[in-house]
Amino acid sequence: MALGQINPTRMELTKLKNQLAITRRGHRLLKDKQDEMIRQFMEIVYKTRDLRDEVEKETSIALDSFKKGRAKVRKSELSEMTSVPAVKWILETSKSKSMSIETPRLFFKMDSKIEPPYALSSVPQEFDEALIKGFKLLPKLIELAQYEKTTEMYAKEIEKTRRRVNAIEHIMIPEQVALIKDIKTKLADQEMSATIRVMKSKEMIIKKNQSNRK
Repeated sequence: MALGQINPTRMELTKLKNQLAITRRGHRLLKDKQDEMIRQFMEIVYKTRDLRDEVEKETSIALDSFKKGRAKVRKSELSEMTSVPAVKWILETSKSKSMSIETPRLFFKMDSKIEPPYALSSVPQEFDEALIKGFKLLPKLIELAQYEKTTEMYAKEIEKTRRRVNAIEHIMIPEQVALIKDIKTKLADQEMSATIRVMKSKEMIIKKNQSNRK
């Protein structure tokens, strides 16, 4: 707000000082929120990294078992064995809110027993190992997706909060401080002018009284 848009009065100066105090308090609270979001974000990043490493390692082992088993069966047999799901899964979703951020919550569980669509004696052991490892791996993949989405949402909210913090710190507060300074200067000029007028008036009165005595 420019100085020309407000009245440079004591009341306005007090009002602006109160606004500045509120702005600074809001800036501190927002900065604290940003710091806490960054702390939580880093925790999620570390968990995501560890889980991703675990998933990649287990995926590699499961794929290795699958490749070994696949090499021991014909292509037509492989297609038949993988055409029917061996188990039913239930995926439940909800939301969790923290620091004004709504993040996804995914719950994954089996709805039935594992029933391979083939006779266990008719397939290589490696194929069964790959199947079991895959079943154990699937919930971790869902959990990893949840963590990665949460990380993405936190990153966006942190960036948005950072822009707000910077705008308050580098634009709003300096503008309010400058406006208060301008009003103080204007009030000081007004007081100086008023003092000079009073002094001149007193001087004129004194001179007039002296002239009347003569």
